[in-house]
Amino acid sequence: MKEPRGIQSIEVGGQLLLALAHHGRPMALKDLAREAGMTPAKAHPYLVSFIKLGLVEQDGGSGPYGLGPLALQLGLISLQQYDPVRLATPVIEELALRLGHTVAIAVWGTRGPTIVRVAEGPTPVHISMRHGTVMSLAGTASGRLFATWRREDAAMLGEPLPDDAATAAVREAGLATSRDGVVAGVSAAAAPVFDAAGRLVLALTAIGPSASFDTALDGSLAAALREAAGQLSRRLGH
Repeated sequence: MKEPRGIQSIEVGGQLLLALAHHGRPMALKDLAREAGMTPAKAHPYLVSFIKLGLVEQDGGSGPYGLGPLALQLGLISLQQYDPVRLATPVIEELALRLGHTVAIAVWGTRGPTIVRVAEGPTPVHISMRHGTVMSLAGTASGRLFATWRREDAAMLGEPLPDDAATAAVREAGLATSRDGVVAGVSAAAAPVFDAAGRLVLALTAIGPSASFDTALDGSLAAALREAAGQLSRRLGH
């Protein structure tokens, strides 16, 4: 299928906006132009137009360039439209096929970490991994994530929590795992997804038979979960 034709000048000028968004701070003209792959003379007219639209602003009229009020407003509107679970649903479906294991989304519910979406892999594990399942805080990978990053909420449930050393290890790894924790022969790994405020909003959790499930923190399964969770977090503004 032929790719739809766009307007080249907009795509070229858009590189300046991408550079500002990537660096997250105001930039001098020469630095901004270099990051966008153009000369300062070529970049300047684009910036003048972006300033008129409110996408870019310049400090003092002669200082560095930064994102303008319209860019910030568009960003806020975009974040308001994002539903983390909706965004994560196609991600777990792709992960399930790629990893060959069941992958689920867990969110914080009134009784603790709760499964709200499940994507079965080619050879799903037949255990209680269905919508509405509440995960143990200390005994499951999902639970350990929430016990680590939502400690106050978790403490209110009155359940046993992982100790400080365990939560410190989860923070350092950016991932929680469990092997034969709740059900013998079943292992899991979970990666955190954060919103713009740095709050844990959901966990991407893979689960499978221990005999074929890689819980190594530097393994390919862990890397895939971290990458997917990181991409979702960035889309949510983290």
